Amino acid sequence: MAQRLSKLFGVASVASLASLLASLPAWAQAAATTAAPAAAAAAPAAAPAAPAINSGDTAWMLTSMALVLMMTIPGLGLFYGGMVRRKNVLATVMQSFAITCLVTVLWFVIGYSAAFTNDASSPLTWVIGSFSHFLLNGINGNSINTALAPTIPEYVFNAFQMTFAIITPALIAGAFAERLKFSALLIFMALWLLLVYVPIAHWVWGGGFLGGLGVLDFAGGTVVHINAGVAGLVCALVLGRRKGFGQVNMAPHNLVLTFIGAGLLWVGWFGFNAGSALAANGLAGSAMMNTQVATAAAGLSWMFVEWLVVKKPSVLGILSGAVAGLVAVTPASGFVNPQGAFIVGILAGAVCYYAAAHVKKMFGYDDSLDAFGVHGIGGILGALLTGFFADPAINGKAGLFFGNPGQVLTQIEGIAVTIVWTAVLTWVILMVTKTLVGLRPSEADEEEGLDISQHGESVAE
Repeated sequence: MAQRLSKLFGVASVASLASLLASLPAWAQAAATTAAPAAAAAAPAAAPAAPAINSGDTAWMLTSMALVLMMTIPGLGLFYGGMVRRKNVLATVMQSFAITCLVTVLWFVIGYSAAFTNDASSPLTWVIGSFSHFLLNGINGNSINTALAPTIPEYVFNAFQMTFAIITPALIAGAFAERLKFSALLIFMALWLLLVYVPIAHWVWGGGFLGGLGVLDFAGGTVVHINAGVAGLVCALVLGRRKGFGQVNMAPHNLVLTFIGAGLLWVGWFGFNAGSALAANGLAGSAMMNTQVATAAAGLSWMFVEWLVVKKPSVLGILSGAVAGLVAVTPASGFVNPQGAFIVGILAGAVCYYAAAHVKKMFGYDDSLDAFGVHGIGGILGALLTGFFADPAINGKAGLFFGNPGQVLTQIEGIAVTIVWTAVLTWVILMVTKTLVGLRPSEADEEEGLDISQHGESVAE
C-alpha cells in the first residue's frame, strides 16, 4: 500500500501523512490537558433540562431543512443533468423533481412514523418503528420528539429527515441514467423508500439495532450513501449497459450545469452534516468545519491523482472529487476532528477516483454517473474511517486511534448489514417492477432519447 501511495503522492507525502496520523491522539491529549483546569474549576453540572423548544436550535434546523432540500432540487438535478447527453437532460432533472414530490407524500403518510417513532411494547421495535403517526396523526406545532430531537418542534425534525429520504433515492438515479422508463422509476422508488430506506434509517437513527450496537453514522454514511450506492450498482447490473455504451460518444453535454449543481451540493451539505447536530451548538460547528476541510482536500486529491494518471486535470474530476469528500465525511463529520477530516478527504478523492475511473472499466458495468463509484465507495470508506478517527473530544465516541479498536469492527458490521439488505431488496424490487411495467424503454425510444420518448419535450439546440 505504501508503495502505491508513494507513486501517486511521493515518499514525502506518505511520510507526512503517517506523521499526521501519529499526531492525532497527541493533539487530542493536549487539548484535553488544556481544558482540564477549567473543567475542574467549573461548578457541578446541572441536571439535564427538560425537553423544550429552543428558538435558536429551531431557526438553525429550519435553515438546514431548506439547505438539504436544495441539494436535490436543483442541486442534484443540475449535477446529474449536466453529465448526461442532451437528449436525456430533461428526463434526468425530471427524475430528481418527481422523486422529491413522491417521497414527500410517502414520508408524510407513513415513512416518518415507521422510521422515527417507536412502540416500546412491540417485539419488532429494533427493526421497524410504529405506525402511530400515520398521516402525522398525533403531532402538532408544539410536539417534540423527546428521544431524538428534544429542542425543536417535531414538524421541523420530521421535515429535516424528509429531505434525507428525498435525496437518497434520487442519488440512485445516477447509476441508471438514460435508460429507465419513467413509470418504472416511480414504482421502484416508492417501494425502495418504504422497504429499504425506512428500515435502515430506523436501524441506525430511529432506535433500531444498528444504533444499539454502536454503529457511528452522524449524517448518513450508511443510511444515505452506502444505501444509495449499492442500490445503484444493483440497478446498473440488472438494467445492463446503455445502448451504444463503449461505441458512441456519451460525454457530458454541459459541465457548466454540473459545476452549478456541485456548488449547490457543497453549500447544501452544511445543512446535511452540521444540521445533523439537531441544534445550533459546538457540535454543529465541528461538523461544518470538518465538511469544508474534507471536501476541499478530496477535490484536490482527485484532481492531482487524475493529473498524474491522464496528464490533465479535468473540471468533472475536481467536481467529482469534492462530492466524494462530502460523501466520505458525512458519517464522520460529527465524530472526528479537522485533522481526521483532512485525511478522510485525501483518501476519499484518491480511492473514489480509482473506483470511478478504473474499477468500473475493469468489471465492465455501466454506472452512468458513478453513483456507486462515488457514493457507494465513498460511503463505505467514510463509515470505516470513522471507526479509526472518531475523537472523544468531539462527540464522546472514540475510534481506533483514540484507544477503541473495537469501533472499527462495529463499523464493519454496520456496513455489511447495509450492503446485504440493500442489495437483496433492491434486486427484489427491480424484479417486481419489471413484472408490472418493464424497466427499459424500447431500443428505438432509448436511441431517440428519454426527453422525447418519455416526456414529449426537448431542450432547444
